[in-house]
Amino acid sequence: MIRNVLSIAGSDPSGGAGIQADLKTFSALGVYGMAALTALTAQNTQGVSGVHPVPPAFVGDQIEAIFAEIRVDAVKIGMIANAAIAAVVADILKRHPDVPVVLDPVMIAKGGAALLAADAVDVLSRRLLPLATVVTPNLPEAASLLHEAEATSREDMARQALALSKLGPVAVLVKGGHLDGNESPDVLASGGNITWFEADRLPTKNTHGTGCTLSSAIAAEIAKGSPLQQAIASAKDYLARAVAAASQLSVGSGHGPVQHFHALWADNEGVRK
Repeated sequence: MIRNVLSIAGSDPSGGAGIQADLKTFSALGVYGMAALTALTAQNTQGVSGVHPVPPAFVGDQIEAIFAEIRVDAVKIGMIANAAIAAVVADILKRHPDVPVVLDPVMIAKGGAALLAADAVDVLSRRLLPLATVVTPNLPEAASLLHEAEATSREDMARQALALSKLGPVAVLVKGGHLDGNESPDVLASGGNITWFEADRLPTKNTHGTGCTLSSAIAAEIAKGSPLQQAIASAKDYLARAVAAASQLSVGSGHGPVQHFHALWADNEGVRK
């Protein structure tokens, strides 16, 4: 049976992040993707120039329409935009406690633009984190959620992951891509235990949408029945291959997208193997 995964996130018209990246990831990993839009953005590979949030009630209408008719095997939450949208999403998902939720707390775009209103951080922490199967913040996002300085070491990462896990999610995956050095480790806190996922840093600027892609890949693997650690390992392997193949694409001149369909398209031809 093909699994159904719902993304609740913002739109990226350049196709590298947001809903567009989520749907590409779902398709590449063999699940049926659905999408409820929280915001429209004006952006390309060089940055975000505008954000237009969807009215909170209509965000709710989109999600309710899906749950009213379609089996949802997992939910991925990305850009929430503001506190009112966060509250609506939380109200609906609280009524579906058996559906796994992967929460990627999107706060800042790759180019530095704010994607989450300041008053929404506490609502996200209080209302959405406790509903999550796994939360996937990067270092700046973890620091913002905890109102602390950004982690600069593995010890800081592990401590912040454990601190976030006390806010209610089943597990927290703090991503170490912002650390200095040649390594890019992630740390998982679950049940008071710490697990490290090691990875080398790939020398590329084509990293637009990596957070969206990873969280969507985790949601897809969970929907297919993988235990959490296996889902994370599989998702990280998929993302690493997508980043490594990003040079196959020619999209913009800034932070380019990853190649979501690296396993499906022949090099530089855009056709199925």
